[in-house]
Amino acid sequence: MSQHSQLPAGRAPRGDRRVAEYEHDTYKSKGKLKEPTACPQCGAVYEKGRWTWQPKPAGAHEVLCPACHRIADHCPKGLVTITGAFLAGHREEILGIAHNEEEKEKGQHPLARLMRIEPQDDGVVISTTDTHLARRIGEAIHHAYQGELNFHYDQGEDFIRVSWNR
Repeated sequence: MSQHSQLPAGRAPRGDRRVAEYEHDTYKSKGKLKEPTACPQCGAVYEKGRWTWQPKPAGAHEVLCPACHRIADHCPKGLVTITGAFLAGHREEILGIAHNEEEKEKGQHPLARLMRIEPQDDGVVISTTDTHLARRIGEAIHHAYQGELNFHYDQGEDFIRVSWNR
């Protein structure tokens, strides 16, 4: 037996090492969808491996897109919590920033959407179908009004909690 095939004590061969899955998303399709495919709810079209906004092609298959599926299941990928006394006097402007960020992001990425805006006793919680959208909303509010901005990515999950306070 050569020296290369001997393993130090306590070490497992490479084949036995388990590689943790980087990202598990129940809402992501397991394989490629038949093309073209359209979402019957929002009208997004899956073509060339991605969801886009375009007219529904004739004869397109119908499958609920991941964003509509998340919205139906009430399972967000991001939460933006906005709190503080400043919110009371600027609620409409702050929510306008959130809607504007959604429109910008959704134009290029149909799966990035606001799910719900829920009033709370001490503020507002915005749920999103996309982690990047939640982060963009937090950064845009912080850029406009300063305040305290925090991000928390849940370990092992593709989920973000954004909090802004002023």
